[in-house]
Amino acid sequence: MTGRGIVLLALCGVLLLAAPMIADRYVLSVLTTVLWFAYVGQAWNVMMGFSGLLSLGHALYVGLGAYASAALFVHFGIGPWAGMWVAMLAATAAGCFIGFLGFRFGVRGVHFALLTIAFAEVARIGFDHLQWFGGSGGFFIPVAGDAGNDLLNLRGSPELFYYVILALVLVALALSRVLLHSRLGYQWLAVREEPEAAEAVGVDLFRARIAAVAVSSALTALGGVFQAFYFNNLFPEQVFSMGRSIEIILPAIVGGIGTLIGPILGAFILTPLGELLTFLIEATGFDLPGLKQLFYGVALVVIVVYRPDGVWPWLADRLGLVRRPGEDA
Repeated sequence: MTGRGIVLLALCGVLLLAAPMIADRYVLSVLTTVLWFAYVGQAWNVMMGFSGLLSLGHALYVGLGAYASAALFVHFGIGPWAGMWVAMLAATAAGCFIGFLGFRFGVRGVHFALLTIAFAEVARIGFDHLQWFGGSGGFFIPVAGDAGNDLLNLRGSPELFYYVILALVLVALALSRVLLHSRLGYQWLAVREEPEAAEAVGVDLFRARIAAVAVSSALTALGGVFQAFYFNNLFPEQVFSMGRSIEIILPAIVGGIGTLIGPILGAFILTPLGELLTFLIEATGFDLPGLKQLFYGVALVVIVVYRPDGVWPWLADRLGLVRRPGEDA
């Protein structure tokens, strides 16, 4: 990245840190939602962007992380920072099981994506009938009221949740960069581009793919933990829905699959525009269910047709934020 790119990213970081000081509660809630999608978009990007594994059922890992941490908190008083390890372990176990079935029996491409959808649907139906998790009536976490900010139990003001999800986004960004430039990251890229050639030079395809699934599912589960304590309620029809899985993958597709900044940029494009569209329609007095989903569909078509690599590679090149091959370091 060029010096200009570093300065621009630093400026964006300062603006994000200062946002709660200048934004009202509604804008802050939108920014929190944007950052949540940026985070889970990065988690999904580890599978598809780095290793070429298409998952359309990432809502499964969000739901497992959310329900595991919420149940531990409500039934046993275990805080989210302790419960998140159980949540991540549960999601990782589910992801590795799906990966084992897919990779051992040669399920690839679209068929692997269908396998991920199937497991997410099974989880949705199952949690709908598990009364220990609230069943179809929903699972609720007690609201702290005016007890002040309690970071250990993730209870507090919108500003607290905003800074927590901002920290998660930055940690995911740093971790993604480290992984991408590690030995494992280079194996992922080789598996993504030419799996046969990668196997010929000694890359264990099964181990590399399972590692990608494990990292992605664990990170996504952490997003589920945040979601549970931010909204304080969980409904299987919402948490495990196919629509939620699609919303998770869209930021990376729009911003640029396989890039570090793409999922973050995609979230900052899609979510505010979707909220603005909803606000404008409601202001006119019309009730148009599914309008946001329609907007996401149109945005996806436009990106696929005009910017198939995503917005970030095009924007970074136009603004001179990345070095071209042959330029001095």
